[in-house]
Amino acid sequence: MGSHRRVAPSGLDRGATAAVGLLSVAAVLGAVPASVAAPHDDTRTEVDRLHTEAERATEAYNKADERTEQLRRQIDDAQDEIARKQERVNTMRDALGSLAGAQYRSGGVDPSLALLLSAEPDDYLDKASVLDRVTTRQAGELRELRQLLRELAQDRAEAAHKLAELEKGRKAVAAHKKTVQRKLAEARRLLAGLPAGERDAYGRASRSGRTDLTGPGGVPASGRAAAALAAARSALGKPYIWGANGPSGFDCSGLIQWSYAQAGVGLPRTSQEQRYAGRRIPLSEARPGDLVAYRDDASHIGMYAGNGQVIHAPRPGAPVRYDPVGMMPVSSVTRI
Repeated sequence: MGSHRRVAPSGLDRGATAAVGLLSVAAVLGAVPASVAAPHDDTRTEVDRLHTEAERATEAYNKADERTEQLRRQIDDAQDEIARKQERVNTMRDALGSLAGAQYRSGGVDPSLALLLSAEPDDYLDKASVLDRVTTRQAGELRELRQLLRELAQDRAEAAHKLAELEKGRKAVAAHKKTVQRKLAEARRLLAGLPAGERDAYGRASRSGRTDLTGPGGVPASGRAAAALAAARSALGKPYIWGANGPSGFDCSGLIQWSYAQAGVGLPRTSQEQRYAGRRIPLSEARPGDLVAYRDDASHIGMYAGNGQVIHAPRPGAPVRYDPVGMMPVSSVTRI
């Protein structure tokens, strides 16, 4: 069983925010074809392909978005730490400055306190002759000041590096977002070219698949699985929104993350990471609340609901719903 980080449910839509990526768009996705064959079957096949590619791009977007959010939090923490250390440095400088002023009024400033005029006290403190001119207490304060200044410089350098990485991530997100939007726009264009009856049927149709892959169904494996399944059921009928993790809309991994958050379990954002968030089991042992990942790259994921069905957020235009667990090739089943 994998470890579980307990978190409070987020309950937020995260449709179009930033991402550090990490996969290039070109590597994840092919180019949108300029033309498609006229027959309606070919059109539907092409729409399915575009939706699949958009879904893969969305999961790359989600991974980048999650990394960017982590960087933002780290930068905020680093800036808080820098501010605290700077305040401590200022306090120590003030104290040592008061000592220098007192010495000056009594006839001169001890040479050791000249380091107050320098931002880099290391060279001065490294001279043994200096240590002969300060008390043990003063020497300790000077060493502490030197260490703080070193830490401050290192913290600032790390924060600058993370800021640069964050900016790089923003550009990656924009590229992922643009790719997804292009794929979905092309799919909408193709669907608009179908006769109204076929277009409506495509929108209503459940994905067909093997019906012999049923699993035992029955009782969830744990209380958290039962709570997550109840949350997923409460989302039935909510729209598919790419990059969203509830509560008003979901993409596939967003539904899973949100559902388990309602059970107090924190899961990663992407379907690829979610499949490793617990213990892998055979599909034949699946119980309600288990995660079912699809395709070799785990670019789609749903929650087993029992009786051979999953709850999932299928694609744009198809709301959260039940579908056969064998609707497409299953790559793994994970028990949280």
